[in-house]
Amino acid sequence: MLNIKEIMDIIPQREPFLMIDKVEEYIPGESCIAYKNVCINEPHFRGHFPGNPIMPGVLIVEALAQTGAVAILSKEENKGKNALFGGIDKLRFKKQVVPGDTLKLEVKIIKQKGPIGVGEAVATVDGQIAVKGELTFAIV
Repeated sequence: MLNIKEIMDIIPQREPFLMIDKVEEYIPGESCIAYKNVCINEPHFRGHFPGNPIMPGVLIVEALAQTGAVAILSKEENKGKNALFGGIDKLRFKKQVVPGDTLKLEVKIIKQKGPIGVGEAVATVDGQIAVKGELTFAIV
């Protein structure tokens, strides 16, 4: 398991844009399982939406991307590098995510050729799929 400090040793994101709270397990270059506790005091909830707070889908996708970045940037040859979005494919939003939820974020690296790769990403809440898709990344 990785705590916040250990996560920040691997990926460059920082508050307020660090979207994962802990890593349960990871295999460098292969996969990562992480969690995000969704809290009402996050700034986006002031406007998304007043009286009906829903976590923006793009932030769930970012949390998945950061989870995948832990997997890929924890490889020895990628330490100190960054992983950027190259594309988003087959992405579907299945369930609203609200304050009080805990997002389970799972990414498996399914392809990689040189600095470009694809991760299969799934975010769930209480075992129900909230977001599922493929994220293409470029290591720079």
